[in-house]
Amino acid sequence: MITKDMTIAEILNKKPEAAQILMGLGMGCLGCPSASMETLVNACEIHGLELNDVLEKLNQN
Repeated sequence: MITKDMTIAEILNKKPEAAQILMGLGMGCLGCPSASMETLVNACEIHGLELNDVLEKLNQN
């Protein structure tokens, strides 16, 4: 299960297909060093995304 406190790097390690989901939502710089250390909460705030919507998409199947 993906949680809001996980870093982008942790999410991508746990669920590699999350990269496609996150990029589709406008998070294009997933590989940059600062992005990989950001939590999902931080990334959603920076990109103006609703955290609960992103979590729901990441945790589907």
